[in-house]
Amino acid sequence: MHKKILLIITFLSALFISGNLYAQTAPPAAPYTATPDSFVPDISYPFLQKLIDTAKKYYPEVRLRQKQVNIANTSYHQAQLSWFDIITPSYLYNPSQSTNLITPIAANSYQLAVTVNLGSLISKPFIIHNAKQAVDVALYQQQEYMLTLEATVKKLYFTYLGLQADLRLRSKAEQDAGVNVNLMKYKFTKGEAILKDYNDAMMIQYTQVSYRIQGELAVFNAKVNLEEIVGKKLEDIK
Repeated sequence: MHKKILLIITFLSALFISGNLYAQTAPPAAPYTATPDSFVPDISYPFLQKLIDTAKKYYPEVRLRQKQVNIANTSYHQAQLSWFDIITPSYLYNPSQSTNLITPIAANSYQLAVTVNLGSLISKPFIIHNAKQAVDVALYQQQEYMLTLEATVKKLYFTYLGLQADLRLRSKAEQDAGVNVNLMKYKFTKGEAILKDYNDAMMIQYTQVSYRIQGELAVFNAKVNLEEIVGKKLEDIK
């Protein structure tokens, strides 16, 4: 029994040591290298930052979040000033025939009386605390939305560039299909190709034209989506 346990421990130790040795000797991952058809070289991080700053300035939801913060601040200040609401002043009239055996009061005079609402006095600190918490909540929601907005702008920008790269590939495929059609037409007139080969080349060209149009539509839609959240046309952002 002890021999079996010893063998198991030895086997697990060997696996652990071999794993560490592999981790130490394994070559580091090769850095990403953009291919000629990649959209990565098109990325401009300064321009992307301008897009983010513009979105934070012009997108209506940003102004809405700021309004919510302002309203919460106003409510908090109102709650702080509402301490005076718990005090109710009143005046007591003392006619000449009335007498006060405890505290003499001048005849035909008025006396100021102050009434304090005990329930409001106890609840007022909690009301102010909740108003301050509402300010914090509005600020946290504003910060969360700013992070979400920034991530959304980045995603839409990268999507826009990716679709532009895809459109370039589709346009290149369309050009190649056009060259092939001209070649097959030349061969067909020379009797070096049959009609079917010529028709197949034309169908491929038609398909590539359709793909290119779909790519253009995707690029324009991506541009509209990006401009919608930025709040301005891309051409107007310098």
